[in-house]
Amino acid sequence: MSLEDAFEEPAFVPYLAAGDPDFDSSLAYVEALARGGADVIELGLPFSEPIAEGPTIQQAVVRSLEGGMTPERFFEFVEALDVDVPLVCMTYYNLIYQFGPEGSEPVRPFVERAAEVGIEGFVVPDLPAEEADLLRTYCDEFGLDLIFIIAPTTVGERLKRMMEHVSGYVYVQARLGVTGARADISEQTEETLARLEAYDVPKAVGFGISTGEHAEEVIAAGADGVIVGSALVDIVAKGHENGDSVDATAAKLQSLAAELKAGALAGMKRRPRPEGT
Repeated sequence: MSLEDAFEEPAFVPYLAAGDPDFDSSLAYVEALARGGADVIELGLPFSEPIAEGPTIQQAVVRSLEGGMTPERFFEFVEALDVDVPLVCMTYYNLIYQFGPEGSEPVRPFVERAAEVGIEGFVVPDLPAEEADLLRTYCDEFGLDLIFIIAPTTVGERLKRMMEHVSGYVYVQARLGVTGARADISEQTEETLARLEAYDVPKAVGFGISTGEHAEEVIAAGADGVIVGSALVDIVAKGHENGDSVDATAAKLQSLAAELKAGALAGMKRRPRPEGT
């Protein structure tokens, strides 16, 4: 299934840091999200300087790195997963650029290896659209999508440049700042979705979504999907801190995933029907 095909109905797109808090537990947690209704799963390949992340995901990155996660270990993780939904790698450009044997051309080895293990696309928060030509070229060569994060402040030529490169779906940043669960949904979401209405690519909203009610509201506002990270990572963190069993934590993840997917579907029912239908 392609990424765009995953958005045939309102999509639930969860994020977890691969390897948090360890390889085997993380496998179980990602598979629980798939059972809970995930349509696409974003897997974080941890980087030591995650500039787009709030405290919750920063701590997940630390746990993952301390557990031995590396780019090659990440690819082994993807190969070991037993899920039937598209997988997206969310990471930082330095890891993509530096991967591969000494003397190899930059970027190509990472994209080729990702394609081999079944990754469908990339989210690279620190890669400007103006410098994305090389990654876009290799994504095209190996059949992967390149997803850009569109902020509330992304307008004009910068927005146009991003949309020239984007494929799969657009990651719509619901509010300014870093990732993290919030108690409400930003009013900036509808404004950003309106700016993207002319572009024929699925729009998935992230940053701050943590409940089924949030998911319903975002889809009702016109989004094609919801991206949820911190609320799920928080379950992993609390389970780890409390010494809960992997099965218990996985069950909580599956339950919240089901709630978020149900909220997304409910939001679709709240949209106004087109005239004449």
